[in-house]
Amino acid sequence: MNNRRAFFLAKLTISALVITLLTGCVTSSDSRFARGADEDAAVRDYVQLATAYVAQGNYERARTHIERALEINPDSHGALATMGLIFQREGEPELAEKAFRDSLKQEPSYTRGRVFYAAFLYEQGEYRKARDEFAMAAADTGYPDRASVFYNLGRAEQRLGNASAAAEAFKRSVRLSRGDARSLLALSTALVDAGEYDEAVRHYDRLMAIMARSERISHSPESLLTGIRIARSQGNQDRAASLALVLKNQFPNSEQYQKYKALMSDDK
Repeated sequence: MNNRRAFFLAKLTISALVITLLTGCVTSSDSRFARGADEDAAVRDYVQLATAYVAQGNYERARTHIERALEINPDSHGALATMGLIFQREGEPELAEKAFRDSLKQEPSYTRGRVFYAAFLYEQGEYRKARDEFAMAAADTGYPDRASVFYNLGRAEQRLGNASAAAEAFKRSVRLSRGDARSLLALSTALVDAGEYDEAVRHYDRLMAIMARSERISHSPESLLTGIRIARSQGNQDRAASLALVLKNQFPNSEQYQKYKALMSDDK
């Protein structure tokens, strides 16, 4: 601003009054910009706090912060998406969907909001819509938790009966997550569903190796049933029987144990 004023004084001999007025205008504009930046920061802070309270199950505190954010900016896509989460947790699906859709209307490239919306649709049993939203979210190569998006995309494909498509999504999740246990199990199960037993064995063995190294990871009903199906495909009846016994003793009321019993009935 000082260089600009010197230029005008030297070259155009503009009066001091004009320079004073010009300086005043720029100062006012800078002030408005600063206020706008402060408001944006405040909205982000409120959204972050509200999201943390949602994760804790404290929806009342979450609502207080998100309402403050919306008072500052009623069109904030982040605040609208978080309000959708609150409505979802409070059992208000119509209001939740409206909030999610309003958020994406304000900012279609808001991938986190799209993931929230896709998860909501999945919870509502709208698997085809959820699949489409997860697929759009997965296309964002800059999204920091893309492995989870592909994992959820695979789950939606499974619900739609698309075993091969589910396996492809889980493969991406395994690759991006560098082989975390959840993705490996999901991929192994999807490959078994698709009849790709040889490939399923490779990923299931990786899962078993991780499980052997970590006390925090243990068998689930899904991992047991998948292991049973793989063992049966290999003709390893002892292994299948051993896993079936664990499934029966530890998870007798699980959906997977019911599927195992149905599997055995089909063999008779």
